[in-house]
Amino acid sequence: MSNRLANETSPYLLQHKDNPVDWWPWAPEALAEAQSREVPILLSVGYAACHWCHVMERESFEDEVTAAYMNEHFVPVKVDREERPDIDAIYMEAVQSITGHGGWPLTAFLDPDGVPFHGGTYFPPDTSRGMPSFMMVMEAVIQAWDEKRAEILAQAGDVKARLGAVSLIGAPTGDLDPDLPAKRAANLAEQTDMDLGGFGPAPKFPPASALDFMLGNGQVEAAELTLDRMAAGGINDQLAGGFARYSVDDRWLVPHFEKMLYDNALLARTYLRAWQVTGHERHRLVAQKTLDWALSEMLDPSGGFYASLDADSEGVEGLFYTWTPDEIEAALGESAPMAIEAFGVTPEGHLEGRSVLHLPAGRVPDETDLELEALADRLLAARSSRVRPDLDNKVISSWNSLMISALAEAGAVLNRPDYLEAAHRCADFIWNGMRSPQGNLLRSWRHGEARLNAYLEDHAFLLEALIDLYQADFDPAVFNRAQAVAETMIDRFADPARGGFFTTSHDHEELIARRKDVGDHPIPAGSSSAALGLLRLASLTGESGYRRKAEEVLRLLAPATARQPGAFGHLLQALAFYHSGAPELAVAWGSGANAADAQPLIESARRSYRPNLVIAAGPEGTGTPPLMLDRGPVDGLPAAYVCENFTCKAPVTDPAELERELDGLHN
Repeated sequence: MSNRLANETSPYLLQHKDNPVDWWPWAPEALAEAQSREVPILLSVGYAACHWCHVMERESFEDEVTAAYMNEHFVPVKVDREERPDIDAIYMEAVQSITGHGGWPLTAFLDPDGVPFHGGTYFPPDTSRGMPSFMMVMEAVIQAWDEKRAEILAQAGDVKARLGAVSLIGAPTGDLDPDLPAKRAANLAEQTDMDLGGFGPAPKFPPASALDFMLGNGQVEAAELTLDRMAAGGINDQLAGGFARYSVDDRWLVPHFEKMLYDNALLARTYLRAWQVTGHERHRLVAQKTLDWALSEMLDPSGGFYASLDADSEGVEGLFYTWTPDEIEAALGESAPMAIEAFGVTPEGHLEGRSVLHLPAGRVPDETDLELEALADRLLAARSSRVRPDLDNKVISSWNSLMISALAEAGAVLNRPDYLEAAHRCADFIWNGMRSPQGNLLRSWRHGEARLNAYLEDHAFLLEALIDLYQADFDPAVFNRAQAVAETMIDRFADPARGGFFTTSHDHEELIARRKDVGDHPIPAGSSSAALGLLRLASLTGESGYRRKAEEVLRLLAPATARQPGAFGHLLQALAFYHSGAPELAVAWGSGANAADAQPLIESARRSYRPNLVIAAGPEGTGTPPLMLDRGPVDGLPAAYVCENFTCKAPVTDPAELERELDGLHN
């Protein structure tokens, strides 16, 4: 008999609907049940692609004895962290403060009002792994609840205050340091592992936002080394494309095999920008292969993109992606020795006797290596007959916005109409299919049903995505949507007292703490994205109010970049934009002219990576965005108007001259 999770839409929650555990979804009714029974809440947080979440389910949540104990002594609550990042963030911070570390599955024990008093991550069913068993932990929690309940409840106020502390921070006074972006870019270069790439020891997560910042702020060598190491490593699927979530070692060799939509959206754009900066075709190849993988494997017929692919297949992590020499020989015959050498396959393997395909000895992906490409295609065909990892086919609005940005930017820079079409379809899907009847953005969609309040990151990422999409083909309707999202974001999320933005809207469910997004790793924080989106919007509209709201975020968070610059890559991009000359480009053509005539001017602007430049374009008389007001052709020819620091140069009609002017700007 199914439990209450049978009524949910999240694939992760539905995975647990047949557990003997009497799971509740997160809801006021679950807290009311705990209050009525005077028992603690056992909160379990995970996500569909999480390997150890599956392990704990098999070992504990499917066990009748364990489930019976959970049902008798707790109100068990299961949460999909991807649907409810607000809940995940609160209780992850609590567990990290209790144990010194965090991760998923997240296991937290709460009083009936939802205040945490104990927790951890994965707990095994017995003590064989040098850890307390899950049953031992639960019994200790119940003993503490029975014997020290008054003490636990008495400390609830202090716990809530600590968890909400980040929202009480005020911005320091004084001007923002204009040299800070250059200092932080140098810090990141110094912290880069110049042998293996990335920052720090294993595990290593792809630092897309930090690499974007480095590429745009003079630290190309260190950024490129990391990009090359990741592209050649096992973290990059050498056959189909697409990156795994992180590497368990410091060489980018053995990944944690789940593929997340957000990583691939961010990394595709980073490799595209690396190609613009360096001209190295290998970076373009990785960008295209990553996006092509997403279009092939992650696209719903509706136009939205799915959340993730699981790490496991047939109950084994990485089985779908790894190989033995015998399997390669069966697939390739006499060509097998060449593939075994090219992809670093060893008899002993890298993971439980199986090898992760990678390019050893510093080799990098290269489309001119036709022999390697042919081997990869044959192995991919053989792999297609294997049991595939499970797909989490829910659509998350913020992650889809990241993919819109990547597709729009790549479509414009690479002249790929298919990428632009996919970006527009996804944007239309969010706009038309992921909003409430009142017009409010929603977080999650699956099988025709959109649900749950959207968060700051959903609005901020969508704002940036719509600006990116507007700048790809200059549709005024797309720009109008971007401005509407910005106004909604300010109205529903801004903190009028201390500045910046809350993670949740003013009309969101009240939790034990209301937080602000901090930290851009592995994905940008909603606060950082809001700041950069509003700065770009201010340049396109001339509305100083947008710049002031962005400045509030920068003042609040800029001091934190000194301690961990690698964790604030997107915020640093916003700071660099803020301190730039705010360069603007408007391209106009005659009302009866063909827009294609202006393409040489626009393409000259796109040839290089110019992270602080905003671009508007349209026929004479267009007033959307306001940057286009009073712009027109010159002598019947499409004209480009370049402005910086509120001063405009004379319009130019020659693409080469425009490129020289842009190269001379602070962008």
